[in-house]
Amino acid sequence: MTDPAIAAKGLRKSYGDKTVLDGIDLTVPAGTVFALLGPNGAGKTTAVTILSTLVSPGPGSGEIRVGGHDLATEAQAVRAAIGVTGQFSAVDGLITGEENMLLMADLHHLPRSEGRRVTAELLERFDLVEAAKRPASAYSGGMKRRLDIAMTLVGGPRIIFLDEPTTGLDPRSRHTMWGIIRGLVADGVTVFLTTQYLEEADELADRIAVIDGGRIAAEGSAEELKRIVPGGHVRLRFTGPDAYRSAASALAGATHDDEALSLRVPSDGSQRELRSILDRLDDAGVEADELTVHTPDLDDVFFALTGPATTGSAPVPAQNDRPKENTR
Repeated sequence: MTDPAIAAKGLRKSYGDKTVLDGIDLTVPAGTVFALLGPNGAGKTTAVTILSTLVSPGPGSGEIRVGGHDLATEAQAVRAAIGVTGQFSAVDGLITGEENMLLMADLHHLPRSEGRRVTAELLERFDLVEAAKRPASAYSGGMKRRLDIAMTLVGGPRIIFLDEPTTGLDPRSRHTMWGIIRGLVADGVTVFLTTQYLEEADELADRIAVIDGGRIAAEGSAEELKRIVPGGHVRLRFTGPDAYRSAASALAGATHDDEALSLRVPSDGSQRELRSILDRLDDAGVEADELTVHTPDLDDVFFALTGPATTGSAPVPAQNDRPKENTR
């Protein structure tokens, strides 16, 4: 069995009497996207700075391993295995995009020819060839973010920390960034992502941990998290009153809408519960004309599991209001 890319037990950090991380456990399988989701001040960035060796964990933290290396005793080996793109761009606006890349290659002690080869490949991969000779200060926000991640990849890291990488980007640039992240994972890279964009976590993450007040409030896949919040239901609509009345008799506990000839049955949206509902309709000799399944989305999960943002800033909602119902 492959060792996880990141494994932390009882991760703690305090600043004075302010507890930022209160003994959290994290396990991130290799080659996946793990999203740490939470309001401002919940501890997301602190977790990234500790796991990337920028800040020491607090007293009482258990063993932390990143890339198979012990964070406490092999920090340099951890640094060699990771790349970090923080909330604020590391791009130097006074020099060109290409020069930023070559500078990063020098910092990684790559031979000059190798540095130029890697730079050319990454500029091509991130669609920055035409802008490569221009000062980075002239780049758009999306271009700077692409350059930032390209610079992170110069050293060939197998684990990348992306701390709110799409904050401030327009929807088109955000979707471009999502494609880049998917491409990294397809190449076997592990991505540790922090975000406040609920849609982003839903789209990208294999697993999501919701952090609030320095503690993990819940963890699982997006679908697993949605099922822990009440409010899911199945809506059944009928065109004939006889079928509607028969279904209402067969489905005890359903909410009736006599005008619309529809029933709303509490459900977590699982295959087992759907089968149970359909079996009861079959036993009654009734067929619904329309069936829709509503499960809570990550907005519902976020607000159910987290308190007010500790910095006073509201969490950033998803850019697009996607339908919560899937009709079949």
